[in-house]
Amino acid sequence: MSADNDTPEPNDIHPLIQQRRENRDALRSAGLDPYGSGQSGLLSLAEAAAAYVASADEDHKANGKEEGFEDKRPVVRVAGRVMLSRDSGKLIWLNLRDESGNLQIAVSKRECDEAGFAAAKLLDNADIVIAEGPLTKTNKGEITVWATSLRPASKCLVPPPEKWAGLQDVETRYRKRYVDLWANPDSMRVFKLRSRIISAVRTLMDERGFLEVETPMLQTQAGGAAARPFVTHMNALDISLSMRIAPELYLKRLLVGGMRKVYEINRNFRNEGVDKQHNPEFTAIEAYEAFGDYHSVMELTEAIVREAAGVVSGDRDNLVLPFGELAIDYAKPFERITYAALFEKALGFPVTDVARAREEAQKRHIKTRAEDGTELDDVWVVNELFEEVAERALDPETPTWVMDYPASLSPLTRPKKDDPTIAERADLFVAGMEVGPHYTELNDPDIQLERFREQLAGIDDEESTFRNLDEDFVEALRVGMPPAGGMGLGIDRLVMLLTNSQTIRDVILFPLLKPLD
Repeated sequence: MSADNDTPEPNDIHPLIQQRRENRDALRSAGLDPYGSGQSGLLSLAEAAAAYVASADEDHKANGKEEGFEDKRPVVRVAGRVMLSRDSGKLIWLNLRDESGNLQIAVSKRECDEAGFAAAKLLDNADIVIAEGPLTKTNKGEITVWATSLRPASKCLVPPPEKWAGLQDVETRYRKRYVDLWANPDSMRVFKLRSRIISAVRTLMDERGFLEVETPMLQTQAGGAAARPFVTHMNALDISLSMRIAPELYLKRLLVGGMRKVYEINRNFRNEGVDKQHNPEFTAIEAYEAFGDYHSVMELTEAIVREAAGVVSGDRDNLVLPFGELAIDYAKPFERITYAALFEKALGFPVTDVARAREEAQKRHIKTRAEDGTELDDVWVVNELFEEVAERALDPETPTWVMDYPASLSPLTRPKKDDPTIAERADLFVAGMEVGPHYTELNDPDIQLERFREQLAGIDDEESTFRNLDEDFVEALRVGMPPAGGMGLGIDRLVMLLTNSQTIRDVILFPLLKPLD
């Protein structure tokens, strides 16, 4: 290897790579640029295939050799990556792929210009080419561009995946998404659907009168959720900052300022675990509606999910989509059950029976004491048991709202008027995943200040370095925030569910991975 860079010395190059380099040099020797140039008038391969006219093709086949015949076959110009090539001597068959699909190209010595035929002879699988010619259909019924011109657009110097059925190694797919996207059509499908889902969500929100806004990614206070933040330092002001864990407190400030309906679709960052449902940076939508409550934002989220499901299904009258072995119907009104009712249904005793809950937790090896031997809070023990047992008792095929959580678990949520120990909070569960919390927002500044203090008292010493009481937010509430409903919905998990993707890494273009040694 060279001492200055990672470019291999000629003797170190793999024979397959060396052959590709030689083909590239041969293109240059033939007067062709192996890396192409800008082009106009390109159609996607799907658009080109759709332009095929059967009557014109049949007319050409029947009368094309007659003197004065006018060829009315549509002429198209396309670009794509070579997925397969078959050289029969004077006729070369190419199978091209772009984001829209595949299309066959025929390059014959008689019909194609001399430079194009020479280029076709020097192609390798995974090269990108531009072809132009009329559309025809082969005897086997395959729509084909019968090339009159073919030019290289970008030479691929590395061998493509060995299995042309697609890039199979999961780790490589995530690390080399630039290969995965063209090698695996389903990956391209998922990410195109992801973009369309987000676009559909934006359209729905805009149509309902919500204003899209942007709030800070770098924050002096890590607020809006109970999570460990990523921390950085700003040299210009010599201050520590955290990447935001949620935009909530800034969005609520906008309600104070007079914006009635606001939302943001953007990244959040949490310095926590990585698994099939969690990535350290993730995309979510948060929305706040003045004079709404948790019922109004639950209705909003059901509309969002149905709109997104319609994008994926392509049929608004059929919103049953697969997720693994499940068939989830998003058209029906989502089920609703209270936290207390689900707890009792799953465990067989009421949520208020703390002694029984501690006994059950111990049987299931759920921690009930701190390391110093002191008893953990009752609500903590009950909720650990709830998450371990009750949540798993939900029907995975039925989207379900779990409502009315203990108020101490939701410090930013308004308590019920008839029972201040219960918060007006609802979490949506689908296929065993929690995809979004929904609240009637707390807008009493004195209660909020008390809740913040209670929350901070329970944070460990390491995390407390980065989390302090957000006095400015409390001051904003003192100015006056209207009663409101607020919601959060994980976009990544929503895309997972709707596209039948079993891990969050399959729906994030560039998931965080541990660097290779």
